[in-house]
Amino acid sequence: MKNCALLIMTISLLFACSTHQPAPKQQEQPLTECPEQRPQICTMDYRPVCATRDTGIRCVTTPCPSSEQKTYSNSCSACADSAVMGYIANECPPAAVK
Repeated sequence: MKNCALLIMTISLLFACSTHQPAPKQQEQPLTECPEQRPQICTMDYRPVCATRDTGIRCVTTPCPSSEQKTYSNSCSACADSAVMGYIANECPPAAVK
């Protein structure tokens, strides 16, 4: 019985002394800005990007969604949209997709 109690105490101490390290946060990718001269023709390859678009909404009070995120098939297609300010590689997170 003493051995069992000693074993439980030892295991408890081991778990109490261990530290939980949270997973490192992913660094946000910098926004790649679209060129001033927008593309007129794009290829149809699929390399998704998450673009930040200007919604055109201007409010007097806050909060006001002046931009939104939208997934485009590639960077050329994103920058062909004149409302797009820039993009990052990969699809937008599900909560951000509109």
